[in-house]
Amino acid sequence: MNIRDLIRQAARQLETAGCDAARVDAEILLMHFCNISRTDLIIKALDEVPESIEKGFQSLIKRRAKREPIAYITGEKEFWSRPFLVTPDVLIPRPETEHLIEEVLGRFPDQRDKYTFCDIGTGSGCIAITLACEYPNAHIVATDISKAALAVAGSNAESLGVSDRVTFRHGNMLHALTSGDGPFDAVISNPPYVAIHEMEELEAELDFEPRGALTDEGNGLQFLEIILNEGVKRLKPAGLIMVETGPCGLPETPAQLEMQKQIIDLAGHLRGGVYQAR
Repeated sequence: MNIRDLIRQAARQLETAGCDAARVDAEILLMHFCNISRTDLIIKALDEVPESIEKGFQSLIKRRAKREPIAYITGEKEFWSRPFLVTPDVLIPRPETEHLIEEVLGRFPDQRDKYTFCDIGTGSGCIAITLACEYPNAHIVATDISKAALAVAGSNAESLGVSDRVTFRHGNMLHALTSGDGPFDAVISNPPYVAIHEMEELEAELDFEPRGALTDEGNGLQFLEIILNEGVKRLKPAGLIMVETGPCGLPETPAQLEMQKQIIDLAGHLRGGVYQAR
């Protein structure tokens, strides 16, 4: 069997399993397994595939057919044009979260300044590490309740060369911070915001992701409320809090904060909020 036919066969399997982008998924998995580029995939389309490669590739297709996310199979996901290690211990970075990076860059335009940022619930570290990469003189403190997630984030900080400027704290939300952390120019977070009644409606792939990173097992607002009410105590004067959200919306704005902006994506959906300390 040649490469083209192998991809077609795999794509049919994934279509039957309900995968939306079956052919693209098959191509990505074959490129990953063979460690080749998309250009190579095209050039070698009529090359015969050794049996060992066909069997190995099929093992990946079987995993994807069970709706395991591509990122967990390949062990990598791109965020802000950088590769991040991902495992089932962390939420897979998503394009929606890049809105938070855009907001930080827009509100702190001097990328050479020595800012201090805080990332609550860092997961893979994609927010904290991206900020460290974009702001070479900044220091970021990142927290997570999961030691396994912090191990993944630490590996990403090492591989992207910013481990000397990202401090990881283990603990629940802002309680993980020490007395010496901050005050911060901004507190940023992509917290669990999926309401419990929404969980059953989510795509099958999300069953593989850590539930605690998705939902607060309530109305979706509980962690957002904590970040707004507790985060303001950790800010510099006029410091900012930036949070991601979804269908649950945003909680009532605490008296100590002023809402500066609702983050709306290109489809017109609410994606977050930006708040400033009064």
